[in-house]
Amino acid sequence: MSDDLEAIKRLKARYCRLLDTKDIEAWRTLFADDVVVTLDMAVSTGGADPQTAPPLHGFDEFLPVVWGGVEHAATVHHCHTPEIDLTSGTTASGIWAMEDMLFFPDGSELHGAGHYHETYEKRDSTWVITSLHLTRTLLKFKAAQRDT
Repeated sequence: MSDDLEAIKRLKARYCRLLDTKDIEAWRTLFADDVVVTLDMAVSTGGADPQTAPPLHGFDEFLPVVWGGVEHAATVHHCHTPEIDLTSGTTASGIWAMEDMLFFPDGSELHGAGHYHETYEKRDSTWVITSLHLTRTLLKFKAAQRDT
């Protein structure tokens, strides 16, 4: 049991590191091919916010959305205080507090915080993310400074 909890914690640590270092090929291995992802694009209102994006089905649908936002940005992703429940010998769910900062080449910035609500499955002896819903408690944008 503790080995599974530690493996899921390491999975999420790799999620942050590989995304921030732009190692997308390794990042891809953290997800089930059929992952379902929901991203709240504003401070969350329990999914009722019109800015909650429709679910993305499959990693190939998810990747362009994420990569389009981070490819040219310096990023910092931190996840902590996990609440992980093993729901069977091969499934689990978890909630992670998160903070992200994105620094874009034009000088604009994003600073966000919230929670990842995730499910996991052990496939071929390896834990992978099978669903991810990012909810937001904070989302701040700073526009690039323009010369006048």
